[in-house]
Amino acid sequence: METVVSDWKRLAESVIKGHEVTAKEALSIVQASDDEVLDILNAAYLIRRHHYGKKVKLNMIINTKSGLCPEDCGYCSQSIVSEAPIDKYAWLTKEKIVEGAQESIRRKAGTYCIVASGRRPTNREIDHVIEAVKEIRGTTDLKICCCLGFLNEEHAGKLAAAGVHRYNHNLNTSQENYGKITSTHTYEDRVETVEAVKDAGMSPCSGAIFGMGESEMEAVEIALSLRGLDADSIPCNFLNAIDGTPLEGTSELTPNTCLKLISMMRFVNPSKEIRLAGGREVNLRSMQPMALYAANSIFVGDYLTTAGQEPTADWGIIEDLGFEIEECAL
Repeated sequence: METVVSDWKRLAESVIKGHEVTAKEALSIVQASDDEVLDILNAAYLIRRHHYGKKVKLNMIINTKSGLCPEDCGYCSQSIVSEAPIDKYAWLTKEKIVEGAQESIRRKAGTYCIVASGRRPTNREIDHVIEAVKEIRGTTDLKICCCLGFLNEEHAGKLAAAGVHRYNHNLNTSQENYGKITSTHTYEDRVETVEAVKDAGMSPCSGAIFGMGESEMEAVEIALSLRGLDADSIPCNFLNAIDGTPLEGTSELTPNTCLKLISMMRFVNPSKEIRLAGGREVNLRSMQPMALYAANSIFVGDYLTTAGQEPTADWGIIEDLGFEIEECAL
């Protein structure tokens, strides 16, 4: 397909000077021939280098509550409709959550992500997280991100006051595609939580899961929506279709498609933390290192219910690229 942009470097230079990529320009990145992937990545790297140099941020997840979720998200092994054979457990103790922070430091991650399944946290669950956060913040320089479901104004304020730096609540897919993925909540519900996070003074983290039946234009719309929300950190997940979930067997992505999507996200959100997240290992495969020419952040270690690669493998990728890890000091 002929693209509307043939000079990716020139487009990147205009972005660095302040140009906001249009929907048409973003779509041209996604629709570009695979023969243009190297040129697109090179251009995306100009933008990435301008804002982040050669630094790579590492993030680690702890799954503090697994399964037992009343939502019916089609991609998720923890949802009420999932038949995936996963571990299901209630909240980890405060001590286990604090121990996880030390593991995060051992993995050279600067951000520790406390995640729990469920629609929204109760008052007691918020207080449980806050106790752990205060202890972690008192003994480390780790940045804390929480992902606990929908938030009201009161809970958002309490987390912010306790020292939570960032809150994750992904849009996941486009507004138009959302009803095909889940029926127990809406796209607008997710937007409202991101806005509550911002109002409370926490940094908003919100991203996408690509490969869930969205069109190329819908993929672009996700990136534009995240720009509109002014998300500081944007996790880019690539569907890992887990057996036993409604999306079992779905396989829409190639490594080159993933590289174009991550590059498009960089062009649309040039100054933001663009993170390689879930599904990168199974979708990018041997081309994972190339994605870091557009992204500047990754999750290190395991995800919620699926295994990631060994931290040493990620450290090796970063070193081989000549990049540097942003480490957290004790």
